[in-house]
Amino acid sequence: MTGAMTREGPLRIVRLANFVTPSSGGLRTALAALGAGYRAAGHEPVLVVPGEVYRDERTVQGRVITLPGTPLPATGGYRVLADRRRTARLLESLAPDRLEVSDRTTLRWTGEWARRARVPAVMVSHESVDGVLGTWGVPDGAARKAADRLNRRTALSYSRVVCTTVWAEREFTRIGARNVVRAPLGVDLDRRRPGLGSAALRARWAAPGETLLALCSRLSVEKGAGTALDALAALRRRGEPAVLVVAGDGPLRSRLAERARAERLPVTFLGHLADPDEVAALQATADLCLAPGPVETFGLAALEALACGTPVVAHAGSALPAIVGAGGAVAAGDGAAFADAARALLARPEAARRAAARARAERFGWAPAIEAFLAAHGAEVLTAATRRRPRGAAA
Repeated sequence: MTGAMTREGPLRIVRLANFVTPSSGGLRTALAALGAGYRAAGHEPVLVVPGEVYRDERTVQGRVITLPGTPLPATGGYRVLADRRRTARLLESLAPDRLEVSDRTTLRWTGEWARRARVPAVMVSHESVDGVLGTWGVPDGAARKAADRLNRRTALSYSRVVCTTVWAEREFTRIGARNVVRAPLGVDLDRRRPGLGSAALRARWAAPGETLLALCSRLSVEKGAGTALDALAALRRRGEPAVLVVAGDGPLRSRLAERARAERLPVTFLGHLADPDEVAALQATADLCLAPGPVETFGLAALEALACGTPVVAHAGSALPAIVGAGGAVAAGDGAAFADAARALLARPEAARRAAARARAERFGWAPAIEAFLAAHGAEVLTAATRRRPRGAAA
């Protein structure tokens, strides 16, 4: 490992992330919650992300620096920190005590920077490499070889690799990596809670007697949004008067909307909802939420729906079965299977299925998640005395 991972006193934790935009979903939510948690624990979080123009802001999650990033075509607005020299100069000026990186591809070079600077560095694995490659059509064998090659380099480059679930961890355990730690994500159990839905919202999207399904997801290949439309079509063929509301945007939106029109499927595309409370209201109003992504390594949107008391139907091949538990159902990645699982959930008494969903979410608060991430950094929640100690001072 690079440097000593355990030290008392306040730490400057510099976090780098790509693929974050104002309309991002789970990653943006996780970064904000972790930053706010680090700050509340007495540390100094600094987040560096790509954007259109340079910005340096003080926020509830700590300092957020936006560097001009290179746009990626056909990704719905994603950018990356492609200028290594500028990013390295910024890292040097920030003088981090810890480095946390959320991109195993274009930012993996920061592991070597951290080694030279003697800064303990953590890579957070937010995706399954072979899983994502598989959704892009790469054959299984080739995807696995590419993932193993990338993951070996990642494990060697960083002091620790953080995975949010056992499912996410398996890519690293199969290559024998020994510096992997597990730290779950969480959900704001106050902001996401039962009772946020309303009859007025329901009347806007569904007629009396109709089943309201919701999909809160980025509309990209790896999220499996097409399966949600497949499930809707299968339910309606079986006589279930279901409608679907989609919150989210992405490169597949126009194609999905055209399909819905062509097949006369009752789908409402809301686009990106900038207000998290609007998303929560949709999740709480829906009868069921769908999580068809085949390579989800945690699934924050699904967990948020559970916290709102709404059961979730999740892809059986993802990490979500371990998250959803008795709060929903799992299905193979096709519309018929999702429809079967949805009908089984709807057959349960509403009060019981909503109570089970909320009970499951209550196992995933942000407080234990933040403690686990801090532990990966060799940090802790500071007492009043240690907060007053100068940064980097010995105990």
